[in-house]
Amino acid sequence: MPRLDPAACNALTQSQAGLLVPHTALQGIAPGGAVSAQRSVDIDVTAPAAGACPETWTVGARLTPVSGQTSGAVSLDAAPANTWVPVTGAQLVLPEAGVYEVVADVQGSIGWGANVTNAIIDAHVLDVTAGVEIPLSARRIILFTDQAAAGSNGIQANASAGALYQVAGPSTIRVEGSWRNDAGTTSAKVVWATNFRYRKVSD
Repeated sequence: MPRLDPAACNALTQSQAGLLVPHTALQGIAPGGAVSAQRSVDIDVTAPAAGACPETWTVGARLTPVSGQTSGAVSLDAAPANTWVPVTGAQLVLPEAGVYEVVADVQGSIGWGANVTNAIIDAHVLDVTAGVEIPLSARRIILFTDQAAAGSNGIQANASAGALYQVAGPSTIRVEGSWRNDAGTTSAKVVWATNFRYRKVSD
């Protein structure tokens, strides 16, 4: 019967009870915790040098959350009041299930003459796949009244529309703009998404 090599690097031990094989005890997160097919972690394994004794394997992990960004703009002049209009170019795909931080830095402009009451520009983020507004993402960019104005007038303003949002699978999201006023005539109504972005924050 052949005997085992007694060298120190031999991981097996011969005993009267049989061949003893060592086991590896994992430490850290409890078994079954934070397990998901979409975990945003990369695992790096570095093998020992050839002939090293003892052999030392180095295992490391780093967070690698998915992310993306874009921008766009749209004129609202041809759109009816109180109608959400997609901002051209401001559309992204959340690629997998999880919780995302979704942020749209938006800018609006509107022009008007005399006797304008409550000139309004709004923006929000829509989950196109589900057909619903992302909760807490709606923002009022402009609310302006100038009944004494004469000639041509205008204003620009900025806002940040964002929220944490959970999806069960790949989902398309986009920025939309809307306008209305209670009286008077408006023009040059534009919504920009100067930066529309997402970052996955958890599974």
